Amino acid sequence: MLPPFEVAARRRPVDLVVPGSSLAEVVAPYAAATGPGTVALRSGEDVLVGRWDGDAAWLEVTAGGRTTRHRSRRFARPDAPIEEVGLALTGTHLTVLTRAAGAAGVAGAWTARGRHDLRDRLDTRSGAWLAALTADAPVAGRFGQLGLRDVRVVDGVEDGRVVLSATSAGPGFFDTAHTSLWELDPATYALTHLSDLFFRRSGRPGRYGDHATHVLRDGSAWLVATSTWGDFDRDRPRVGVTLARTDADLLSGVHLLDTTPLPLPVDGLRSVGTWDPHLARTAEGWLVGFVSATRFFRFHPALAGGPTLDSLSLLGAAGGLKECEGSTLAHLDGAWRVLASDKRARRYPVFDLAMRETGELAAPYPTNIPWPTLVRTGDDWLLATFDGRPYGGALLGYGTHGEVVLMRPADRTTV
Repeated sequence: MLPPFEVAARRRPVDLVVPGSSLAEVVAPYAAATGPGTVALRSGEDVLVGRWDGDAAWLEVTAGGRTTRHRSRRFARPDAPIEEVGLALTGTHLTVLTRAAGAAGVAGAWTARGRHDLRDRLDTRSGAWLAALTADAPVAGRFGQLGLRDVRVVDGVEDGRVVLSATSAGPGFFDTAHTSLWELDPATYALTHLSDLFFRRSGRPGRYGDHATHVLRDGSAWLVATSTWGDFDRDRPRVGVTLARTDADLLSGVHLLDTTPLPLPVDGLRSVGTWDPHLARTAEGWLVGFVSATRFFRFHPALAGGPTLDSLSLLGAAGGLKECEGSTLAHLDGAWRVLASDKRARRYPVFDLAMRETGELAAPYPTNIPWPTLVRTGDDWLLATFDGRPYGGALLGYGTHGEVVLMRPADRTTV
């Protein structure tokens, strides 16, 4: 049985531009530029500008032979002196941010001053458009993250390393985020950014920041199962699960992966969407934990199994739960279990392979819907999850959440 857990540490790496990256590495529409004043991103005759006049910040977009100005009445003016301006392209969204001077050598926080959706002006997902990106700024490169959430263990990493996949939060809703990999030091709880993953979908043009991802080693290759949140449209909601297989070194750099749909069995569930895949290879074949939604946003955990990933059948579902996700497979006491996160009851239920509840994980429950990710470190356990703390100011709304929360067994915790 698992011991009770207590919070040991919290971590929130924030980088508008991935340190040391360049625009030559941008393979999907996730790029950023920073400088002491006005900054810009360019592709051919298209120009995206974050303007700063010493008093306010706003956006200018030149595309299709015309220039438009986008200024927020409420948020354009900082209430304190600023030392840096940032411009972020995340999916189809363009955001201008400012950063106040920090104290005692600590950088200040980024705050969004304006945002505009480019979907009706530009095809930011075009490979040719992205390949032509340049910047008018001292620093420019891949967009980093405003926080991390949806953390999972990357299974099959050698040499005892602990690597986590995460959703790198962008400046807005789900369609501004993407997938990243991070190495965790179990002793110091330091998180080191390793790589970013982006995706192409079969039969659909473009490059996407899909996320809520599980990465695992399967023989000589990596399997990457992810959720298609990268172009989520609240007016026409649609989410599914895709699968990529690659022999690339996913533990470094940036990768654009080709995917195929991973159909998940939802017989009898009245499902309108699936997400949060978690895969495990067993002696009998495969188990796949996932979430099924009966509508947006009402969802519950489910489990599929089969000899191959092409021949899965539904093993069970906890259909009585309404806001429960983060389905996570764990091998405990010689048996496979499914862990999940129940927002309404603020707890982590544990299920058997028929999705009958057998208990719950004894651990603090942060805000939002924190996933219960168990990490085995030698003879000890570590629980990695996240909370719903936002970042970047009131303009951005929901979606910037993601402070990593690390827990240890209660009798071995040092805060």
